[in-house]
Amino acid sequence: MASRTRRSGPAPRARGGSRRRLPLRLLLPLLVLVALMAMLMLRGYVHSEILADHRVRPPAATDQVPEKIMNGGPVIDTRSGRTESLRVPDRRLVLTFDDGPDPVWTPKVLDVLRKHDAHAVFFVTGTMASRYPDLVRRMVAEGHEVGLHTFNHPDLSYQSKKRIDWELSQNQLAISGAAGIRTSLFRPPYSSFAGAMDNVSWPVTEYIGDRGYITVVNNTDSEDWRKPGVEEIIRKATPKGGKGAIVLMHDSGGDRHQTVEALDRMLPDLREQGYEFANLTEALDAPSAHSRVTGLEQWKGKAWIFLVQASEHLTDGLVVGLAIVGTLVIGRFVLMLVLSGLHARRVRRRGFSWGPPVTEPVSVLVPAYNEAKCIESTVRSLAASDHPIEVLVIDDGSSDGTARIVEAMGLPNVRVVRQLNAGKPAALNRGVANARYDLIVMMDGDTVFEPSTVRELVQPFGDPRVGAVAGNAKVGNKDTLIGAWQHIEYVMGFNLDRRMYDVLRCMPTIPGAVGAFRRSALERVGGMSDDTLAEDTDITMALHRDGWRVVYAENARAWTEAPETVQQLWSQRYRWSYGTMQAIWKHRRALVDKGASGRFGRVGLPLVSLFMVVAPLLAPLIDVFLVYGLVFGPTQKTIIAWLGVLAIQAVCAAYAFRLDRERMTHLISLPLQQILYRQLMYVVLLQSWITALTGGRLRWQKLRRTGVVGAPGGGPVPSQRSQSSGERRPVA
Repeated sequence: MASRTRRSGPAPRARGGSRRRLPLRLLLPLLVLVALMAMLMLRGYVHSEILADHRVRPPAATDQVPEKIMNGGPVIDTRSGRTESLRVPDRRLVLTFDDGPDPVWTPKVLDVLRKHDAHAVFFVTGTMASRYPDLVRRMVAEGHEVGLHTFNHPDLSYQSKKRIDWELSQNQLAISGAAGIRTSLFRPPYSSFAGAMDNVSWPVTEYIGDRGYITVVNNTDSEDWRKPGVEEIIRKATPKGGKGAIVLMHDSGGDRHQTVEALDRMLPDLREQGYEFANLTEALDAPSAHSRVTGLEQWKGKAWIFLVQASEHLTDGLVVGLAIVGTLVIGRFVLMLVLSGLHARRVRRRGFSWGPPVTEPVSVLVPAYNEAKCIESTVRSLAASDHPIEVLVIDDGSSDGTARIVEAMGLPNVRVVRQLNAGKPAALNRGVANARYDLIVMMDGDTVFEPSTVRELVQPFGDPRVGAVAGNAKVGNKDTLIGAWQHIEYVMGFNLDRRMYDVLRCMPTIPGAVGAFRRSALERVGGMSDDTLAEDTDITMALHRDGWRVVYAENARAWTEAPETVQQLWSQRYRWSYGTMQAIWKHRRALVDKGASGRFGRVGLPLVSLFMVVAPLLAPLIDVFLVYGLVFGPTQKTIIAWLGVLAIQAVCAAYAFRLDRERMTHLISLPLQQILYRQLMYVVLLQSWITALTGGRLRWQKLRRTGVVGAPGGGPVPSQRSQSSGERRPVA
């Protein structure tokens, strides 16, 4: 695309020196990205993996633990300064399940309990309760008790009081939002019997009692987390001599089919032995541990559950989007590699020609708006052309003496046409009207041609079906990091694409820096249009719809000055993205065009929409999930997957550089390009989408040029900084 932009008028200044506000088109992408990352972080946070309670702590002293606690029952009440220990009466069994709710195993456990008319206590974590609130509601609705098991399952013996308070409050918030209740029951993660209390865990138990909670451990461990077999689980879960017990089991943390089967068998067997399966408070003949929540506390809980559920659904959608973009990216890479190879073999084979050699003179149009720093190099490069040409510099109301510079050069076959500032499409149409010849080459005022560029560019017109030719635009100022990144993008993203689209006969864009047209083709489609900000894409699509072929000439090289600052690059790519969307929308009826002219609508327009608009918009998901995987895991698999994507891109880039006969050394910056440069392009495209959807209008803007790309003396002309003067000079 053309790299020059124009200003339609001065931007209004803020009145009275008022503070400039962030434009909506910038604010919305920023808010979208922040919200997206926040929802993913929330999703990752509530997906912390929960394992069974079998951590082994080093033994600690027990002299601070009261003897009646050490030798007492599994229910410990330290509320209001009390130090009480309670046991479950004989023939009463309190089944407790830790670490849930789990979407697979908790419903099976609940089904078995309902089948045998038994109640139990579920000590749920906040992370799981937030993700599966319907299961918590089912527990309460079916008469079971719910207790706290902290939010994300840390060992509280090694946490600060602030962290303990947070774990309790967040766990309570999740239960309140899920079932509308508050519970006074608590079980510490990694706890066991009361006799295992030590000087590290006892102060935590006292503190939790001060916060209003009853601590419930166990005195019968089924050890189902070991998966020892159904018979062994039943044996360990059965109390001796008809004693009452609090039995520890798990409904989450892994495969619990043995637990479910053991439960289904032991409940009727123990009931025949006279056991009752009650809630804890029922077994102790105590008031219910649940109380209803209302008002602000209830709404806070509901809001929390809503946000977590929204993050779950959003992530599910993003996973689908990631699959789509992965398919598109890999599909595009495969198409580029295969079809660009076919294109190269076709045009490079011995004896290939487009038709009779094209030797007729050509009119070269150079629209120029304040190009004083570049125009002399541009015109001199044309003067060195080995093909007969006339040069028309159309000065579009420049205020920096661009026209006078060209006139002072006094070169033959170079004319200056002046007009009031009307924009690039108008300048090009003015040039076409003043051109003497039927073949017309268009270029930018900041671009230089090699001596053979025009000759190579017009040879495809030997085929009368060809209406336009795209040249090989290259970055001249690639000695800076941002220039090197754009160099990779031009060689890989633009020129490899053009080879692919040439084979598919649906080239989407004739680059403004180097393109050629038949006058008759331009006249049939009405010339250059200012309906969009991508006049080069617009005219190319119009030519396809009129039935002309548009092809790519790989040897028609042009060296253009790419933006050298992030701000200028942003402005250019923002206009390109928005202009491409405008062109796609303008030519949307190509989808229903018939005959040869309908090929672009059937093939080209869908591919352009997928590869240039949809895929780039979804491509950030690769990097978003990279960050997500690095933070929440699995880290190793995430890094391998990302490196795999980078390897595929490196292969495509290396192949593109080989086809263009470029030095591979510039690919050293490819990984950094993928980390930094690509993110900028994502935000630009997102901003373009928002501008389009909100009906915003994007004004032309003039990019500042430095004139660093000089006229060639033959061959490529990338510029580099002079070691002695610090200035840039062309490489001969």
